[in-house]
Amino acid sequence: MHVPVLPEMAQPDLSRRRFVQGVAAAGAAFSLGVGAAVPLQSRLGPDTLRGQNFTLTYTPTEVNFTGTQRWATAINGSVPAPTLRFREGETVTLDVVNRLAEDTSIHWHGLILPSSQDGVPHISEGFTGIRPGEQFRYQFPLVQNGTYWYHSHSGFQEQMGAYGAIVIEPKAGYPFAFDREYALVLSDWSDESPEAVYATLKKMPHYYNQRERTLGDTWQQLQKDGVAGFFADRDMWNQMRMSDRDISDVTGAIYTFLLNGVPPATGWLGLFQRGETVLLRIINAAAMTLFDVCIPGLQMTVVAADGQYIEPVSVDEIRFGVAETYDVLVTPSAEQAYTIFAQAIDRSGYARGTLTPDPSWTAEVPELDPAPVLGHRDMGMAMHHAGHGAHHAGHHMQPRRRSSTATQPVGQQLTRHALPMGSGPAGFGSRARVVHASTEYGPQVDMRADAAVYQLDDPGVGLRNNGRRVLTYADLFNLYPTPDPREPEREINLHLTGNMSRYMWSINGISFADAEPLFLQLGERVRINLLNDTMMNHPIHLHGMWSDLETGDPQRIPRKHTVIVQPGAKISYLVTADAPGGWAYHCHLLYHMLGMFRHVIVR
Repeated sequence: MHVPVLPEMAQPDLSRRRFVQGVAAAGAAFSLGVGAAVPLQSRLGPDTLRGQNFTLTYTPTEVNFTGTQRWATAINGSVPAPTLRFREGETVTLDVVNRLAEDTSIHWHGLILPSSQDGVPHISEGFTGIRPGEQFRYQFPLVQNGTYWYHSHSGFQEQMGAYGAIVIEPKAGYPFAFDREYALVLSDWSDESPEAVYATLKKMPHYYNQRERTLGDTWQQLQKDGVAGFFADRDMWNQMRMSDRDISDVTGAIYTFLLNGVPPATGWLGLFQRGETVLLRIINAAAMTLFDVCIPGLQMTVVAADGQYIEPVSVDEIRFGVAETYDVLVTPSAEQAYTIFAQAIDRSGYARGTLTPDPSWTAEVPELDPAPVLGHRDMGMAMHHAGHGAHHAGHHMQPRRRSSTATQPVGQQLTRHALPMGSGPAGFGSRARVVHASTEYGPQVDMRADAAVYQLDDPGVGLRNNGRRVLTYADLFNLYPTPDPREPEREINLHLTGNMSRYMWSINGISFADAEPLFLQLGERVRINLLNDTMMNHPIHLHGMWSDLETGDPQRIPRKHTVIVQPGAKISYLVTADAPGGWAYHCHLLYHMLGMFRHVIVR
């Protein structure tokens, strides 16, 4: 590694951490006018490169996000890397130069391209990585438009700063109007080396969780549930050797959360003029953090998910799984500043920016929401732990209904079907019952969801009943007819499995190192069922092909490249195997990826 050895693991200094993450001090600093003294250029984020020919150079670069100098894995000397603007229909050439001391790569996340150009060493056809001192030429046609991103697929370089936004302009124009736009890249940064973080997680998976139960929590639960209810609940969690506060593996205890590379104590800055409609292309490029994004005082109209246009739907808040992107329109109606507020899912910190007509104006930074607490619903129905049965009432996805806040495109007649999720036809998910393979029994798996359910209309832990209109997958309708309306020819069941106490992650109880490839036949239409047997959210990314998310409408199936599978839940999507070659398929939480990964071969 080119990164110097960092100090040994130590308990974080929370007073300093709270300042650099903006948990307490950033709002006070800006109310005193400190923000206005920060150089404007340092708040504007990365540069934008336009054209068809690019040179991207990896170099070790010093950065300072926390008050301490650290080494980053930068592209063109920037963290995030420059935003790349392409145009649909063109062929782009990208020369990637490696000036690091180790191999590197770039994966073009969400782009449909030949396997040889996908950038995953030893998975993509003929690609083994870019050696130190060498360069590699990527060249491929742009067959889509929208918001995507790029990042290293080598080691932990993504965590060290090797990520950036991609904007592909449509050749036929946009299906909506806007006056200006910004690409917003969310990420998480640690002054600790990722190798040290991973080693810590392997020794003590809950080390970074500083939101465990307190005496005050115990007293509140005793008052609420009584002595018998309290001990029954505690006995259940103790049997599972799990914590109901186990939301994120790596938290604000060591993370500083960034928006376009700007820490929250400063805050990214975006300008607008009164009455303008602004397009925000929001990308979660974090290594391990799910973000919940809102703009107090502004409603967001979601117009694209993972680069694909959807029927517009207005919401107050959106949960971004790692690697997901959403495009939203906002129209500031007053001459004032607005805060873009991105809370970490565990509420241990946030990233933020300011939309304003005047760079000297600031906006109030909201308080963090209460830290989420996992409940029976997040365990899934009839969740088992190491042979201990724990049966709880679950819920099932109701027949899908069009959101009352959605805006129907002019002249478009829409028919919504009333079949329930799980009925089997294309668009409605699998009717197959949950069956666990023999490989899911053993020390590598400490939980199993025996009745995982579709809960597409559930915003997720920490967002339920919060008084805001939160986007869910049930709100997503493709703006255009489903490209491939065929029924699936077969189904593949994949259980997302793990053992938290050992920090082991796998699929169907088998880690990537021991797994056989997953074979698809060229041209087939297949249904993949993902069942989450763990109590963590997993954003699952299939390279090279679209994941057509089944949400209850066969005519307008939304297309995604990354899908969050909630704890104890089930997700189904259809895949058209139209991309020959080798492809990666994995959880996009970086420290889960080593085990929760499959090699997909289309032949």
